[in-house]
Amino acid sequence: MTADRPALLHLDASPSRSADSVSRQLTALFADAWRERHGSSGYRYRDVAADPVPLTGGAYATLGRRVERHGAVPLDTVAELVADADEEREWALTLPLISELLAADTVLIGTPMYNLSVPAAMKAWIDRVTFPGAYTDPATGEHLLARTRVVVVTARGGSYGPGTPREGMDFQLPYLRCYFRGLGVAESRLYLVNADLTRAADIPALAGFQGLAAASLAAATAEVTALAAGGVRAG
Repeated sequence: MTADRPALLHLDASPSRSADSVSRQLTALFADAWRERHGSSGYRYRDVAADPVPLTGGAYATLGRRVERHGAVPLDTVAELVADADEEREWALTLPLISELLAADTVLIGTPMYNLSVPAAMKAWIDRVTFPGAYTDPATGEHLLARTRVVVVTARGGSYGPGTPREGMDFQLPYLRCYFRGLGVAESRLYLVNADLTRAADIPALAGFQGLAAASLAAATAEVTALAAGGVRAG
């Protein structure tokens, strides 16, 4: 990343690529506003639902353990520790994803809730990019993502907030917060935007909550718009 050319990495994980996807609508709003402000040269888009990231294999784990045993290993020297063709393939699939994440000033992620957490497509990306030592400067120990802004937009068909029947069953937002904090993203640079009750208009049992759904979507839209314009409201 460079100070004079901001870079945005935009990931979508919803399998729905129609207007039905609230997470895609919201990330598109952010991305459009960001490109209008900064231009398109620094924009990188990855649809992990349409073009899935391959699941990590045994060779990925073997290579990762070997790298960990060597301590702090710069990314550009990991290839020297590759032992066979399977490990070479795993590293070839992994390094470009890590590199584009490290190159981004802002990471924008859109993901629905699936079975109380994130979709498999999102988890496959997470598992692939979480390579040992990739986000720590081997010379200084600095977290390489400490100054990266991460905006995560989530959409859930129901509601999981305080006082709801499913309070305590949200394993999506807490997981994503813990994951990115563990990766070294500063709390002040991590924003979680959520739209609840997105299925209220088409599931009869949720029909009585359409007003709450509209309010939740309006709040999420306003927050995404503010963040795209450079806002820094706490996530």
